[in-house]
Amino acid sequence: MASLRDPEYLQALLDVEVALAIAEAEAGVIPASCIPDIEAAAKAGNFDCAAMTAAAATDGNIVIPLVKKLTELVAAINPESARYVHRGATSQDIMDTALVLQLRAAGSALHETLTRVMRTSATHARAHALTPMPGRTWLQHASPTTFGLKAAGWLDMIGRSRDRLDSAIQGALVVQLGGASGTLASLGIDGPAVTAAFARQLKLSVPEMPWHTHRDRIADVSAALGIVCGSLGKIGRDLTLLAQSEVAEATDGGGGGSSSMPHKQNPVRAVTATTAALRAPGLVATMLSAMPQEHERAAGGWQAEWLTLSELIVITRQSADAIAGALGDLRVDASAMRGNLAIHGGVAMAEGLSTALAAHMSRRDAMGLVEKLVHMANRERRSLREVATGDPEVSRWLSAVEVERALNPENFLGSTGVFVERVLQHWEM
Repeated sequence: MASLRDPEYLQALLDVEVALAIAEAEAGVIPASCIPDIEAAAKAGNFDCAAMTAAAATDGNIVIPLVKKLTELVAAINPESARYVHRGATSQDIMDTALVLQLRAAGSALHETLTRVMRTSATHARAHALTPMPGRTWLQHASPTTFGLKAAGWLDMIGRSRDRLDSAIQGALVVQLGGASGTLASLGIDGPAVTAAFARQLKLSVPEMPWHTHRDRIADVSAALGIVCGSLGKIGRDLTLLAQSEVAEATDGGGGGSSSMPHKQNPVRAVTATTAALRAPGLVATMLSAMPQEHERAAGGWQAEWLTLSELIVITRQSADAIAGALGDLRVDASAMRGNLAIHGGVAMAEGLSTALAAHMSRRDAMGLVEKLVHMANRERRSLREVATGDPEVSRWLSAVEVERALNPENFLGSTGVFVERVLQHWEM
């Protein structure tokens, strides 16, 4: 986003220069006759990106060599028109406004991709609302959950993250036009009129004042991007764990291979999202650290934003694309989920049994009795069902049929169906 080697960024800067000239012509600050000449010159293909990037290292920012070259190109068409290039603006006005334009474009693309993630999550949530699988806490089996509830959690989280990012970007869609010290003194009494016309040209809002060193809007977007990365990374982490050979409950049908092992199907896209989630906090921290900027123009903080925000946007896009693809190609194995619930003698259903017993004794006594049965099942390598039906204390209160019912995962899913349906309705999926 801060390199002229990117033609899209170069064109965004040039579009801002053209919009400024049109706005000034509308306000009567410069003659309208110069606009066609400026527009003709302001094409990315007319510029040597590598040369200007090199010049920017000496000049301090990329707008200085850009304006110099743009003025030369306009002068070659009409020397009189060249007098009105970049009138009244400072380099940061152009860069910040171009940044806002790029945030708008990036936000729109991310909104679409995150909505795809939500839709695929909703599909899995609806299809597997009552498909039992092991719940896992501390990476150990807990009482059962369903794959649909897990997917509903992804949907709900990404929906909030998407809307948070949308809100942050919407709040940042304001033009920057303040001139050298943020007073627009160079435009005299015409400053507000030019700013209003400038904003109309770019379909942006007019802020109450220039915001050169007031970076809260940009920091807000950065934090929202970091949360998106973290949310996508959560899904990536889940998918990576579900794809383990010993688990194999859900695998990415578009997984990657190995240079030496023909059998491998690595969860590459899930890892892409996890990687982005690991990198994002440092980038967000840099953006927050850059906020205390000096007086009316920063000496380091603004400059630190350039590549940092660009990288944050790039990895967020990569992460969103990866998870959208992974969920779209996800192969869910309900039989593996059911099989994993039965490992170690099905002791993951211990809470279901203790809950059934708690209807006849204190919860403490029920927990103690079932804990004893679990230890026995583990020690003797028998199923919890077998041990429980043979225990006289259990038989005193529960029949074999009731034990069977208590140890059936489908009978211990609580409000899962309600939660899934609430999420689907909330997001209208």
